[in-house]
Amino acid sequence: MPAPALLCALCCGLLAPPATARSVHSGLTQEPGSVGQLALACAEGAIEWLYPAGALRLTLGGPDAGARPGIACLRPARPFAGAQVFAERAGGALELLLAEGPGPAGGRCVRWGPRERRALFLQATPHRDISRRVAAFRFEVREDGRPELPPQAHGLGVDGACRPCSDAELLLAACTSDFVIHGTIHGVTHDTELQESVITVLADRVLRQTLPLFQAGGPGGQGQASIRTPLRCGVRPGPGTFLFMGWSRFGEAWLGCAPRFQEFSRAYADAHAAHLHPCEVALH
Repeated sequence: MPAPALLCALCCGLLAPPATARSVHSGLTQEPGSVGQLALACAEGAIEWLYPAGALRLTLGGPDAGARPGIACLRPARPFAGAQVFAERAGGALELLLAEGPGPAGGRCVRWGPRERRALFLQATPHRDISRRVAAFRFEVREDGRPELPPQAHGLGVDGACRPCSDAELLLAACTSDFVIHGTIHGVTHDTELQESVITVLADRVLRQTLPLFQAGGPGGQGQASIRTPLRCGVRPGPGTFLFMGWSRFGEAWLGCAPRFQEFSRAYADAHAAHLHPCEVALH
């Protein structure tokens, strides 16, 4: 007989004292049909659900969370087994974020609008033997100070990294990404275990970055950084200069759009002439 299901949460960050840990018995110890409840007043941390059974509802952030838009990102541990994780939306609708299996490289992110409760719903998947199943993931929550994004913005995250960006998406990415870097590809390595490719970028100019991702000291004194993308994208080294744009996830840079600089300059000039550019970009 396996031990009772146990969920452990280790939090650290902006909204709670460092290394604050909580645990709650659930699953096998719950009444049939009930849902365990846990509130986590922290900006980042880790969840580990041992012997998943039943269901759990996690509320993220402090008492003031939800007044402004927010983004939560989840990165599953491998293997992720025994449960599914959903984002709870307005009206009680559920959006699947994590399922059993290797999971997407870089994890999944969800955006809640103002006044939406930031809640995750964990539901155990039925198995005869749950003794070796663990559903574990890291999470980070941050406020989103940007205005409500148009529909084309939804494909700009890690999930849409492999497809080419349209001109409208390139312009939007330049305005909303966590980093915008003009530079060249120094090399690409592939990690089959993590299902990630790592692009080493030499930065000629850093147009914007919300975290200090790029460091000086590369060849020729250029800034250098690593940008990740899913292995399935099949990234290869190429000549020329690019505009690398993307997102910060758990202190790592993840690629969104990476047009050649000439391609972006053309799209920006056309939009600027038509007064359709979403923001000003200092290209020179």
